[in-house]
Amino acid sequence: MIETERLTLRPWTEADRAPFVAMMGDPDVGYWLGGALNPQAAGAAFERMRQFWAEHGYGQLAIESKADGALVGRVGLRRQPGAWSHPMSGAVEVGWLLARQAWGHGYATEAAAAALAWGFPTLDVQVIHSWTARSNTRSEAVMRRIGMTRAPHLDFEHPDLAEDHPLRPHVVYLTER
Repeated sequence: MIETERLTLRPWTEADRAPFVAMMGDPDVGYWLGGALNPQAAGAAFERMRQFWAEHGYGQLAIESKADGALVGRVGLRRQPGAWSHPMSGAVEVGWLLARQAWGHGYATEAAAAALAWGFPTLDVQVIHSWTARSNTRSEAVMRRIGMTRAPHLDFEHPDLAEDHPLRPHVVYLTER
């Protein structure tokens, strides 16, 4: 568990399933992932996050508001599988996703900074990356606020999105230990 001023970053519990499924089904939230998830797909994603943590001892954590105990999102680190046909396969990524009602409160910056601080010594890595669709200026702003530097030589076209998809072009940031 990681504590910040306003947030608790913690492993997922079964009580988080329904709010997670609702968050992933929100079209505004899902837009940046290429589309909202139906309840079955969101439930499967929930199980994959829990399984990844159980197998590896790190991964995505629930972001809980200390003010009211509400689940406001997810944040964490993940080494992209080397077997993926993804331009960043093998890289350690810090990533976040917030419920719509949590946008604009600085939670992503607070949670991502805490995840980075925890990630370097825990995973014993020298570099942590983050990436987002070129049009996602809010996520890019979070990357800059947590001290990441733009790495344009690593930018890529997301292989899971159609060539004409508006979210296909991605920008990459990184930070070093």
